Amino acid sequence: MPSADPSAETPRTSTYEPVSQEPEPVRPTKEDEVARAGSELIGGPVGRRVLFAATWWTPVRVIALVALGMFALGMIQKMPCYNGAWFFGASSQYTHACYSDIPHLYQGRGFADGLVPYFDKLPGDMEYLEYPVLTGVFMEVASWVTPGSGSIQHQEKIYWMVNAGILMACTAVIAVCVARTHRRRPWDALLVALAPAFALTATINWDLLAVALTAAAMLMWARARALAFGVLLGLATAAKLYPVLILGPLLILCWRAGRWRQFGTALLGTAGAWLLVNLPVMLLASDGWSKFYTFSQERGVDFGSFWLILSQRMDSPLTTDTVNTLAAVMMLLACLGIGALGLMAPRRPRFAQLAFLVVAAFILTNKVYSPQYVLWLIPLAALARPRWRDFLVWQACEVTYFLGIWMYLAYTTSGDAHKGLPTEGYQLAIAVHLLGTLYLCAVVVRDILMPERDVVRQAGDDDPSGGALDGARDVFVLGAEDRGTRTAMRSADAPAVRWGSSTDLSH
Repeated sequence: MPSADPSAETPRTSTYEPVSQEPEPVRPTKEDEVARAGSELIGGPVGRRVLFAATWWTPVRVIALVALGMFALGMIQKMPCYNGAWFFGASSQYTHACYSDIPHLYQGRGFADGLVPYFDKLPGDMEYLEYPVLTGVFMEVASWVTPGSGSIQHQEKIYWMVNAGILMACTAVIAVCVARTHRRRPWDALLVALAPAFALTATINWDLLAVALTAAAMLMWARARALAFGVLLGLATAAKLYPVLILGPLLILCWRAGRWRQFGTALLGTAGAWLLVNLPVMLLASDGWSKFYTFSQERGVDFGSFWLILSQRMDSPLTTDTVNTLAAVMMLLACLGIGALGLMAPRRPRFAQLAFLVVAAFILTNKVYSPQYVLWLIPLAALARPRWRDFLVWQACEVTYFLGIWMYLAYTTSGDAHKGLPTEGYQLAIAVHLLGTLYLCAVVVRDILMPERDVVRQAGDDDPSGGALDGARDVFVLGAEDRGTRTAMRSADAPAVRWGSSTDLSH
């Protein structure tokens, strides 16, 4: 007779649900020839069975420690200046390539005398501090920690050291945020940690504050937290102007994917955070607050730009107003081109790709390029084109420019001795910087037009830094789109990426 117990006929199954596992991290030593060759210095490529989760040495921690180590090497590179070149001898700080604005502006912008930025007038030609408000707050807080005793040289050295300590914390934030932005690709952040131009320029100025806030904003967008992204981007813009440019690519991508609510939230967060920082100073010290904007407008053609090459080679150099107009037109045309690329590409570009392009366009068309501006691009480059060969080619060009500008300044400040690089040599260094940046832009554009060449998508991802855009369907495209019919060239064990395959169609 059949049993009355159903369990006698039905196999007993486990009551435990299978636990979903994180996708396997992408190993750069497997997909990148340069990374594989470089790994031989530390024992060879990482094996597929390595268990980082079982040890303290997770990829994020390793990358953060490497970044801090490189930052420390950058501080050591500044030691000739710390030991006297900042204070004695006009050209010594240039011949040692260890110049920094930080110690010089401690006295030059009134911090040594206890003047309040934006509110108190400064002696000399610069009436007020010419930096955005959040950077001014950074500088002021560092001055509070700096003891007011001892010689002015001693105070300036301590002021630089205090700022370097805070900038080192910013470096750790950048490394961690970049490592976590692409969940399956933490090792791409080694591009940031090991970038030679990062170490060389990290303590020249205060740009790392804005870079850290921007990196944190990119991480928040990757986690689909639009408001947090906007707040952090607004704070970054309050520290440096360039981060606001990232809203342009985001508008294009959200337009293409129909993610208007997320973009609106990000925009409101950006505007609100920027106003929260700027409005009190704007209302109570309008002249001091506006100095950054008037100085940027009135500043003539300066170091590092192709405009300087033109002005040095022209019999009648262009006026500042003409350069401002032409640079604005060129930037506008570049933004229109990037926008068209974003709307017409066969697949929707990744957020990091367009963000890199728009910031690079600003750097290429601007009338000044200080050496530390390379910091703006390094995290974006690591996310946009995580390929060691191309990254190192670009970094070599930037290091060439870093050395070129200091040797040129050594030449111009050494009098009749003419020690350093003459004008023609410096113009060549500028050209190398421009060509290196254009090269990296070109390979990013190629990846957008030919997504099967994009190393991130070859590994099976769509847009890991895209947040709400990742895997979303297109609702507006100019031209013929590719919804996954094109087979990507990828590794044999990588999953295929089917464009617009996400089932989440909410806007």
